Amino acid sequence: MSAIDADGVTKRYGHFEAVKDLSFSVQSGEIFGLRGPNGAGKTSTIRMLMDIIKPDAGRIWLLGESPSAATKNRIGYLPEERGLYKGLRVMDTLVYLAALKDVPRDEAEQRAEALLRRVNLWSNRQDKISALSKGMQQKLQFVVTILHDPDLVVLDEPFQGLDPINTELIQEMIAALPAQGKTVILSTHMMNQVEQLCDRILLMDHGRSVLYGRLDDIKQQFANNAVILRAAGDFDNLHGVRHVNDHGRYYELILEDEATPQDVLRQLVQIGTEVREFEVAKPALNEIFIEVVGNELEIGDLSPTISNPRSPISKAKRA
Repeated sequence: MSAIDADGVTKRYGHFEAVKDLSFSVQSGEIFGLRGPNGAGKTSTIRMLMDIIKPDAGRIWLLGESPSAATKNRIGYLPEERGLYKGLRVMDTLVYLAALKDVPRDEAEQRAEALLRRVNLWSNRQDKISALSKGMQQKLQFVVTILHDPDLVVLDEPFQGLDPINTELIQEMIAALPAQGKTVILSTHMMNQVEQLCDRILLMDHGRSVLYGRLDDIKQQFANNAVILRAAGDFDNLHGVRHVNDHGRYYELILEDEATPQDVLRQLVQIGTEVREFEVAKPALNEIFIEVVGNELEIGDLSPTISNPRSPISKAKRA
């Protein structure tokens, strides 16, 4: 079942198309990554999902229906901009914002205590928002986002202003949300968080989809023609190996275009090499991001899906 379905969504500001014929779905119970360079259309897309702005074309379904006041109560939204009332105290803020989502006061206080303890802010419950550091305010905004127990959680740069320890804390809390029956949309510039947390991703550029699918499938299709090898020996003379990079703890074997990892592994076994580790090298998501959005000519030829390993995406990578 889909938590979100967007079909042919377009958003214009005057003559400028911020989002162009965008279609994607988010499955219930998954963490879905939304990525793209600045100005790619991510914020406009999120605001349309939240029904803050309306699309000029196309349709959006949230939790099985068109966006409405009822669906908004089932959504938790953490915007990139902080929006807390600085003159209010922490606990008063949580109880008030929960009440706007129809959560009774007693229930809101119980949930608030559990979450504030989880993010190490319980001792600050009577502090005014203005007295909190930027990182503490960011953690509090995350608490506000999930306090009313939403079905869909939309997070726009949730790690902003957090130190490494608190980044790991919030990451753990996000990772636990699907087990609680929640669907998550994660928009962040922190690629390592996307790689660790997301099941599928949508990469946008100039308002449209340029990569969309399972993260493992995307990385596989962008894999360099190379293998990682942990073994002892001289590998320069292996047939099909163009170059060997010695990284100390392991070797990276760059293969000829026609060679396959299976060919190399077969040769290693035939010559009696004791292979401790052998794997196809996959690029980091950051490398894929740079590869795709860094060449506008190639981007123009990209398909919005990645189901075909011989798609223009793969051809662009090999060029």
